[in-house]
Amino acid sequence: MKRFKEISVQEINENPFKMIGTDWMLVAAEKEGKVNAMTASWGGLGVIWNKNVAYVFLRPQRYTREFVDSSEKFSLSFYDESYKEKLKYLGSVSGRQEDKMAKSGLTLLEGADAPCFVEASVVLVCRKMYAQKFEPECFVDKSVESVNYPNKDYHIMYIAEIEKVLVRE
Repeated sequence: MKRFKEISVQEINENPFKMIGTDWMLVAAEKEGKVNAMTASWGGLGVIWNKNVAYVFLRPQRYTREFVDSSEKFSLSFYDESYKEKLKYLGSVSGRQEDKMAKSGLTLLEGADAPCFVEASVVLVCRKMYAQKFEPECFVDKSVESVNYPNKDYHIMYIAEIEKVLVRE
């Protein structure tokens, strides 16, 4: 971890709307000694239950969801613009069909408590606290459901405590 330093959550200077919604993030977890990651652009940072948290949304068919479900911790990692093509690849190919982690060229960062990558500029190591599938009857604005869930493949929301923030030195 010599390329990174740990900071507090309060020291994060980046705009979370840009980090998540525009620049995207990788959600990574480990299952039975194997790492998988996927690109995500839905999520956020905040405070709930007196904890600093990240929340992310994964569709049930995503292979990475199986990894997140079987792990206590996962990471959210953020990259500079030069990694956009790699993030597109990691968001469009399933680890079920090929070893996309090897093909991505990203390097696992050792000692971070959850799988993450040396190439990241910011890493959040998160411990799961809550998971729940979106339910159709809970949509107040029905247009959100019809636009985003024509196949009824409702996201699962994960709320996780941010245990560690690493930034590239």
